[in-house]
Amino acid sequence: MKEIVHKKLNQLQATAICGNDISSSCLYVSALTILYAGQYAWISLLIVAVVLFLFRKIYAEVVGAIPLNGGAYNVLLNTSTKRLASVAATLTVLSYMATAVISASEGMHYLHGIFEGLNVTIATVVVLILFTGLAILGIGESAFVAVIIFMTHIGTLTLLVLASAWFVLSHGLDTFHINWQTPITSGSIKTALFLGFSAAMLGISGFESSANFVEEQEHGVFPKTLRNMWGIVSFFNPVIAILLISVIPLTEVGENKESLLAHLGDTTGGAWLAWLISIDAVMVLCGAVLTSFVGVSGLLNRMTLDRILPNYFLKQNKRGSHYRIVISFLILCLSVLFATNGHLESLAGVYTFSFLAVMALFGIGNLLLKYKRRKLPRPERARGIAVVTAVFFVIAAFLGNMSLNINSFYTFLQYMIPALIFIGIMLNRVTLIRLLIEALEYFYQPLRKMVILSNRYLESLSSKINSQEFVFFTKGDDITILNKVLQYVEDNETTKKLKIVHVKKDTVDNEALKKDLEVLDRAYDSLDIEFIEIEGVFGPEIIDELSEKWKIPKNFMFIGSPGNKFSYRVADLGGVRLIM
Repeated sequence: MKEIVHKKLNQLQATAICGNDISSSCLYVSALTILYAGQYAWISLLIVAVVLFLFRKIYAEVVGAIPLNGGAYNVLLNTSTKRLASVAATLTVLSYMATAVISASEGMHYLHGIFEGLNVTIATVVVLILFTGLAILGIGESAFVAVIIFMTHIGTLTLLVLASAWFVLSHGLDTFHINWQTPITSGSIKTALFLGFSAAMLGISGFESSANFVEEQEHGVFPKTLRNMWGIVSFFNPVIAILLISVIPLTEVGENKESLLAHLGDTTGGAWLAWLISIDAVMVLCGAVLTSFVGVSGLLNRMTLDRILPNYFLKQNKRGSHYRIVISFLILCLSVLFATNGHLESLAGVYTFSFLAVMALFGIGNLLLKYKRRKLPRPERARGIAVVTAVFFVIAAFLGNMSLNINSFYTFLQYMIPALIFIGIMLNRVTLIRLLIEALEYFYQPLRKMVILSNRYLESLSSKINSQEFVFFTKGDDITILNKVLQYVEDNETTKKLKIVHVKKDTVDNEALKKDLEVLDRAYDSLDIEFIEIEGVFGPEIIDELSEKWKIPKNFMFIGSPGNKFSYRVADLGGVRLIM
């Protein structure tokens, strides 16, 4: 397919797209944390900020080493198996799906508070369709809208903080002292902090979004988006929690939890500030919907290129957007909206457990990268102990949320299991086709003509799937390494054809390599192995030339992990995968 190139996103645009999701958490996470941690909510939120700081390094190391779309899916694909990577991708899609529906619905609930005659369900559908159209127009147009929403939101939060701080200076700390002396309902300070932390981890959902469209960002922008998102969450969430405790009695938090910041604005600045916050909430929650569409488009496109999803989704419009992915995601969101009747607690379960699992898998992917791809150059490195600590905190938050609402976990499983079954079918479709052929021949002998026609179609389909050729660029590796390559291809890819290419600088034949491949060719009789030697210097030009000549997409080309002396970044190779 012809690749359509569009302008890369700068720091503000990329930050706005992913920042709208994570910064929208300020609207609800403070109230949620106060409900569980009471007057100690700001401490729980500071702990979350520390965890997010650890993940800054984790994400920066992984994406710096392998700067390709896909987030957790990408790192696991290049360090483990396609099956594990597919699990991470499924979780990410579920997270985006729940984010889109929840954000659209919550935004319309805020709007309903201003216009009481508004039908929330219909308005939610309209918002989802509107942002589908925007995503189809292209990422440039999406970024323009995202920047407007983002700047308005940051300005509104800043105004709320200033108004609340002035209110505290003018009226004193009497409310704070009363709240501080209030007995803890959860039993002990440790329990309150743990439950508050578990709930507060909702405030970092969206942090993974930037990694899913990194290829659309200018060089060097990605780590800056991580820094910016961390700064926003680390400042606004704890500060707003402290201001809430200083202004609003804890007894009023529960009854105003749906719009606590609007209540804070009304108390500190008057009705005009409450109205402004409500309008801002509508805008930024809609911005989170846009983040979901942009993130899922990059992820599903990558999955389709890797043959986990049908090639049907690869079609692009003139603006370079994968409109079939976007429309399919819209259909999925609408089906979930109507299946749950907009029940936010059910969707929140999918939302919470999905993104926490994704972050844990990303941390595990970082550890695998350190172990399996230690020679791979990377601009930043996260310490192993820091990665383990971050993953531990995420797992603790996962378990904490299970204890807070076990029914939400069951709802999560109801969505997760069918999604994994679908992915399992796609990954094992060749085997399933063969079983279907044998079943038809065995059980339907009386309908012989029909069986013959069906089997011809299934055989053709199986042959088409297996006919896709893959390429491995060898440096003249020994038989042990080549054996691992063939094992990986046999276990993870639906193909019967593998080209092993050796790019050499001289004309001397590598007889040892040829003999090793002859042995492996006999051992792996299910694979058709072709050995090709090319004179030249390995790099992007060779990859481009062979991809065009053989009609093999670059993501079906594999290399071993390059060392520090390699002349190119992995991103320069156009999506070539690392498997050794």
